[in-house]
Amino acid sequence: MRITDVAVTSLFYPHTTPFQDATMPPPSPDSGGRGQLFVHIYTDEGIEGLGIGQSSPGVRQVVETALRDVLIGRDPLEVERLWHDMFWRVRGYGRKGVAFCALSAVDIGLWDLKAKSVGLPLYRLLGPFTDNVPIYGSGGWTNFSEQELVAEMAGYVEHGIPRVKMKVGKDFGNAEREDLQRLAAVRHALGDDVAIYVDANNGYYAKQAIYMAREFEQFQVGWFEEPVLADDIRGLARVRDASAIPIATGEHEYTKYGFGELIAAGGADIVQPDVGRVGGVTEWMKVAHLAHSFNLPVAPHAVQLVHLHLACATPNLKVVEYMNTGLEGDRVWYTEFPQQRGGMWSPFPDKPGLGLELDPYAVERWSVPG
Repeated sequence: MRITDVAVTSLFYPHTTPFQDATMPPPSPDSGGRGQLFVHIYTDEGIEGLGIGQSSPGVRQVVETALRDVLIGRDPLEVERLWHDMFWRVRGYGRKGVAFCALSAVDIGLWDLKAKSVGLPLYRLLGPFTDNVPIYGSGGWTNFSEQELVAEMAGYVEHGIPRVKMKVGKDFGNAEREDLQRLAAVRHALGDDVAIYVDANNGYYAKQAIYMAREFEQFQVGWFEEPVLADDIRGLARVRDASAIPIATGEHEYTKYGFGELIAAGGADIVQPDVGRVGGVTEWMKVAHLAHSFNLPVAPHAVQLVHLHLACATPNLKVVEYMNTGLEGDRVWYTEFPQQRGGMWSPFPDKPGLGLELDPYAVERWSVPG
């Protein structure tokens, strides 16, 4: 089997909820919308791999102008070799950031293709540890009013999900009292039997984060995510050493090398690789194994329909992120996808690869020209 072509589809659906976290500027009323990039890997045997990636500026260009030529004429099952060659193709400008998001999208497509070639769901090809994983409802954006915040968190619980995550660090960490008031409102509304995680999205400084962690303890917070700038590994380690609350981080880290430094420096209690950034399925699994070697749990960030498969093959999984903002797009892009039940989620057991098919209407209606 040989790769005959690589193409990109970029979709944008304008009718979604505007959102803001600690380090985002306030959204305008008309700034809703969600984009998604898809990579199509075609072969001479008629099997097509579907990669899923970020629609950030430049990702499409890197796939089409830098990575496509690496793949044409190659055996798509040689995933490790192809990853190696793509890595070195972008070495001068892309060991992190946009180029690695492009590599990640292609790698996801190669694994989807590989699983389809043997007629297995991706999680079965990877070697499952389980076929049913816990999820948490993620959102709680800082632009939501307190009433909207509580309603979203309670909505997850009403759908059987006993774990939720909300944002703190509002206004670049300049609203500490409001952070605590909002967290108190959520805890009061949900009661003591629901796990609550908080995510500062890099919004605090280390000393400030240590203080806030101590304040969060009274609300039985299950983890404190990205308390400081993701690049401030020493700051993460300081907060981790001083906090009784587990520190979760990693969504903005790239490759096993970056995670090696993060973990060795003591910057994380819970490791959060993002398959759309870290280097695709190939690198995500290595990071999960690396975390396991340090006896650390993994809780992947976003990209939930891909992480569902990877999570099933991860013995040290803690929980999978399940986002309303992600669902708004997933319901548009795909003909169908598996539904969670009672806070647990399983991939389709009888659909090969990721088990996802783009909706032709969505492709026709919401495609963005290249």
